[in-house]
Amino acid sequence: MVLWRNFAKSLRAFPGRLALMVAIPQRVEHLQTDKGSVPVYTTTVVEQPWDSYTDVDHDVWRTLFRRQREILPGRACREFLETQDAMGMGEDQIPKFSELNAQLQAKTGWTLVGVEGLLPELTFFEHLANRRFPVTWWIRKPEQLDYLSEPDLFHDLFGHVPLLMNPVFADYMQAYGLGGVKAHGIGPEALAELTRLYWYTVEFGLINTDEGLRIYGAGILSSKGESFYCLESTAPNRIGFDLTRIMRTRYRIDTFQKTYFVINAFEQLMKATEPDFRPYYSELASQETIPAGNVLASDRVFHRGTGEGWSSAGDV
Repeated sequence: MVLWRNFAKSLRAFPGRLALMVAIPQRVEHLQTDKGSVPVYTTTVVEQPWDSYTDVDHDVWRTLFRRQREILPGRACREFLETQDAMGMGEDQIPKFSELNAQLQAKTGWTLVGVEGLLPELTFFEHLANRRFPVTWWIRKPEQLDYLSEPDLFHDLFGHVPLLMNPVFADYMQAYGLGGVKAHGIGPEALAELTRLYWYTVEFGLINTDEGLRIYGAGILSSKGESFYCLESTAPNRIGFDLTRIMRTRYRIDTFQKTYFVINAFEQLMKATEPDFRPYYSELASQETIPAGNVLASDRVFHRGTGEGWSSAGDV
């Protein structure tokens, strides 16, 4: 998991030879090379430049919002749909962080902070540990409606933010951030293992409800294709949540997931993060990682995937 880079500041001259350092929001994107996409990181926190959004930007938001809300009823978990409605997030225009913050702070004490792009892990963890959620200020271009290799405003705001209104999930996110700060101090192996937990819960998690399996992971909620695939395709595995199993399981960053893990309730996530993870890291140090598509004999299997269309390489 990668997450957000160095202060980009501009010098703006004023009459009277007065020069001030002003943080000008930059659009920090992955670098495209002949060897693929290379992440670029930023640590800058910026004010949302809402007045700078163009009609095209608002139209992209409107198109994506309307499309997802048409397909998510019956697929997304009830908590997501209800909290998104409760905080007044709508399709008409890109929401203002300041207006959403009023709702979040009153409900769960979280605050949105504007960022320029992908954050380094420790910076991201520190934000979460302090109940701050980083939201990329810029939105994708019209030609990127169906795929973007990095988080943008739509992914962050539409996919992640509504469930921060849910008290249990909000507490889990803070607990994850605190755990991430600790893992960063332990070493790269611990960090990789904790990253897999975020990937398979916050980004690509499913929840078992009385109505059936539903989506709560932001990477799915913000993706039209994966919203269908994760629940309706026969190709992927759907396996019950198991903390250390997930921490051993590699994942895909370039395609739909080979495996989705299913929780019973958000309380299960919170309970899983209560213990000190150091014994887990010690235990996992002697164990091999698990390929993304593997099913183990000990797994609680909701659906064993056919593997149709899977790439034979690329797990991280």
